[in-house]
Amino acid sequence: MIDHLTVILNPTAANGSAEQRIPEIQKRLDAHTVPYTLIQTEYPGHAKELAIKASESGGTTVIAAGGDGTINEVINGLMEQKTISQPLLGVIPIGRGNDFAFGVSVPTTLDSCLDIICEGHSSPIDIGEVRGGDYPEGRWFGNGIGIGFDTIVGLEAAKMKHLNGAAGYIFGALKTLFLYPKAPSLTITHDAGKLENTPALVSIMNGKRMGGAFYMAPDGDPTDGLFNLCMTRQGTRRRLLKDMLHYTKGTQASLDDTTTLQSSSFIITALKGAMAVHADGETICIAGKHLELNCHHHAIQLIIGKEPL
Repeated sequence: MIDHLTVILNPTAANGSAEQRIPEIQKRLDAHTVPYTLIQTEYPGHAKELAIKASESGGTTVIAAGGDGTINEVINGLMEQKTISQPLLGVIPIGRGNDFAFGVSVPTTLDSCLDIICEGHSSPIDIGEVRGGDYPEGRWFGNGIGIGFDTIVGLEAAKMKHLNGAAGYIFGALKTLFLYPKAPSLTITHDAGKLENTPALVSIMNGKRMGGAFYMAPDGDPTDGLFNLCMTRQGTRRRLLKDMLHYTKGTQASLDDTTTLQSSSFIITALKGAMAVHADGETICIAGKHLELNCHHHAIQLIIGKEPL
């Protein structure tokens, strides 16, 4: 059983609708009679600061309430705190895409999610680390990295404040397809060798899905110590549109222009051009030249149902 919860809630998640969920969350937690503190974030990076403070103070379990960006900040805080070797994390997915929650099988209904949190059963999950771009010292991620097309889609989706959930990402993908930026030429070093390609997009996943609709790694397992890479090379707009439809079903591995593989680490270098990169939807760089990624096996304990992941 959980002794105390610190709920770190981003009121601006889901275009501001997350704030409206606070009374529901409080009512459900009150019914469970679990002592808790609910803190709303006030600025970018605040969730990370709060997670570090709560963890290092001891005696509480940190709960991230928001979207993938909020969860990413909390994960970064938990990975950087100095007190607990394998910190405990709970998730209340009330954002737009909720892709991290999907990948680790956390229920999206508020009642089921809070029931699980109050029961307190946990299971270890892997956490990714990326170094490069604007973060040469490193940044942590829970769900995945996108390079190229995927990152630009996310930036375009963020501009569409009137659209929630997967709709913003789908329209962002269509807009990006129309713009069709030139792909960089990359070398990708992995556990078993090296690839050279000019990909429209590269996804390196710890989870399964991005953008609420695109199954970048339908067989992804966030407990196996391995990333899943999916890479589609640059082609015509028409071909990429057809490929996008496969991504919505998770069948892109059958395409002859798409490469999938697993590795515990990657080194990615742009030979020509530069990389636009995001981690869990958070921008790593707009024009990066070099990335190093490592999977940290069972780095965090995640609160889930009684059945382990």
